[in-house]
Amino acid sequence: MSVAKPLPHDAARLHVTGAARYTDDVPTPKGTLHLAFGLSRVARGRLTDLDLSAVRAAPGVVDVLTAEDLPAANDVSPSAHDEPLLSEGSVHYLGQPLFAVVAETHLAARYAATLGKASYEEETPILTIEEALAADSRFEEGPRVYSKGDVAEALTDAPHRVSGSLTLGGQEHFYLEGQAAVALPQDSGDMIVHCSTQHPTEIQHKVAEALGVPFAFVRVEVRRMGGGFGGKESQGNALAVACAVAAARTGRPCKMRYDRDDDMIITGKRHDFRIDYEVGFDDAGRLLGVDFTHYVRCGWAMDLSLPVADRAMLHSDNAYNLPTARITSHRLKTNMQSATAFRGFGGPQGMVGIERVMDHVAHYLSLDPLRVRQENFYASGGPLGEVRGTKKLGTTPYGMEVTDSVIAELVEALAKRSDYAARREAVARWNAANPVLKRGIALTPVKFGISFTLTHLNQAGALVHVYADGSIHLNHGGTEMGQGLFQKVAQVAADRFGVGMEAVRITATDTAKVPNTSATAASSGSDLNGMAVKAACDTIRDRMAEHLAQLYQTKPSAISFTDGRVRAGQEEMSFGEAAALCYQGRVSLSATGFYKTPDIEWDRIKGHGRPFFYFAYGASVSEVVVDTLTGENRILRTDIIHDAGRSLNPALDKGQVEGAFVQGAGWLTMEELVWDAKGALKTHAPSTYKIPAASDRPKIFNVSLWNGENPSDTIYKSKAVGEPPFMHGISVFLALSDALASGNDYPALDAPATPERLLKTWQQCS
Repeated sequence: MSVAKPLPHDAARLHVTGAARYTDDVPTPKGTLHLAFGLSRVARGRLTDLDLSAVRAAPGVVDVLTAEDLPAANDVSPSAHDEPLLSEGSVHYLGQPLFAVVAETHLAARYAATLGKASYEEETPILTIEEALAADSRFEEGPRVYSKGDVAEALTDAPHRVSGSLTLGGQEHFYLEGQAAVALPQDSGDMIVHCSTQHPTEIQHKVAEALGVPFAFVRVEVRRMGGGFGGKESQGNALAVACAVAAARTGRPCKMRYDRDDDMIITGKRHDFRIDYEVGFDDAGRLLGVDFTHYVRCGWAMDLSLPVADRAMLHSDNAYNLPTARITSHRLKTNMQSATAFRGFGGPQGMVGIERVMDHVAHYLSLDPLRVRQENFYASGGPLGEVRGTKKLGTTPYGMEVTDSVIAELVEALAKRSDYAARREAVARWNAANPVLKRGIALTPVKFGISFTLTHLNQAGALVHVYADGSIHLNHGGTEMGQGLFQKVAQVAADRFGVGMEAVRITATDTAKVPNTSATAASSGSDLNGMAVKAACDTIRDRMAEHLAQLYQTKPSAISFTDGRVRAGQEEMSFGEAAALCYQGRVSLSATGFYKTPDIEWDRIKGHGRPFFYFAYGASVSEVVVDTLTGENRILRTDIIHDAGRSLNPALDKGQVEGAFVQGAGWLTMEELVWDAKGALKTHAPSTYKIPAASDRPKIFNVSLWNGENPSDTIYKSKAVGEPPFMHGISVFLALSDALASGNDYPALDAPATPERLLKTWQQCS
């Protein structure tokens, strides 16, 4: 059996030797042109003049494009058609593309792009949450509200109440491979695009709209990305469209690659939030009512801000059964990069809010924060949702019953395995004896919903060919960005045919093979594409079985495919020999597969329904030390148990958990985006924006997978593992807060918890 084996990544050897081919490595034909954008130097205003004479005269320049030169749609938005490729006169953020240079070389294009002279009628930019609220600058009329029960009454009647506010910074994706695209013009107006994107179909659509041609005229191919994290779900549109327009205009191949500074200045980030909360609770720490208000800074264009903000609301309960809750969300339009998808897609922000509440309540009552969390967990549910124990199953604030919770058992196992109770006592003794170096420990749970909240995106297709020698060609709509999706899906195909992995050839994602694909996002890659591939393989296998049964006078059910051999009654042959017999018998050995996620329905306006097929669970406990004289800190130890269901590939899944934790901890502790008063991003390079290094990982790092299977009918009973473990980084943030809690007041720590912020918070609460 090929599934559930800890096989290495299919391109691991290529990765470590540098032989893996990315978009920038695709061999380009002689005469390929290169593009660069000329960028706005103000954050808000109107263009009064754009002098491009020096640009056109620069060495190597072949063409210069402005909005007036575009043949059809001037839009690269994934949602509201509010994001022009090139400015049409108005300027919305510092770094917005005004024009595109087409030149003989990459360096010639970049140099010429700096020569444009733009004059502006400058306006005061809207940059902060307070400024946006004052100007009523929004993407929806008024706030969106999801609620459960009478929150005002619950707060009034509660024995205890606390309130507070939490600011969460954004995050740069910092994928190792930057944004890149290549467009190759073909006969009859067709266009082939190679692009580093998580969403080839969206690239296809935007290119076709920009050229004014049907979708079928455009083919998009993606073999792999060097990281995506959501930053390549919509942000690659501009490069692909610009290259395609230039290629159609010049008749020559065109290529575009952002340098790191341009990438960070132009593209969107994780949404930053301010979360205000008021909570009522009893003496045991059980929450009786919670009132959250989310202020979401979305940037200049809508992009994916509405579903991101929605998902933050949908995860404001995390693993806790809230009797009454109200979540109010303000989606604010500001003059900065358009915030976009990022691993977790708003879920992490919503979860940090409720985890802050749990710690605040525990501090108020002088209780162990883990005890408060356990008092509020959703009850455990079995495969059919039956109750284990005496608690009733809970319902989310958006009306979805939680029937699959394993959070209580998982957390109990983690607390025991990590020796949480004894270590918490040891931390208290340490802090009593050490006035400068303070330790903290925190255990935080994860409950993350799996599915796209836009229902029609929960579908996938696949194309499988079996050749006459028994080799298998596999294609599906998912994209590979280092997460191991291709290997997992290939394991599914190998298992369905009973062959070794060497028989399966993984091929590039291609809109000409599998159409109308969804983005590889929402942690749905294996769930959707694995099931689609399974359907295609089973169709071919059943055809083969039927033919072989006729040939050897037996029943199709008696045909077996195992260990690379096919058995038909008393006859046995290799899979390749069986494939040859079927080919000679004129049996179709090619099939498409299709899958759509069942049992989901969601009304985002009402805030009610079942937006998720199931939940993935997990928990982590982190211990830290903070120098209260400088704010410097270290993660001493982290233990994680993560629920991947019946893992398709434990080695890949553990790797995803480890990487996600480090990225989540980086977001909450060190990755700080800074804009100046004029809207200029000042942290736009590795020299000014700090991401976690190998030395920042915990000295002791224990990661294991929960021993269970998904009660929902997923591919081999596995669970998604892309986004859920990102939230394990929350345990580091709250451990830092716990270290500061040895002061007098509750440490209202904001994120990222940089040394400067830790020092300031310590001084305020000590």
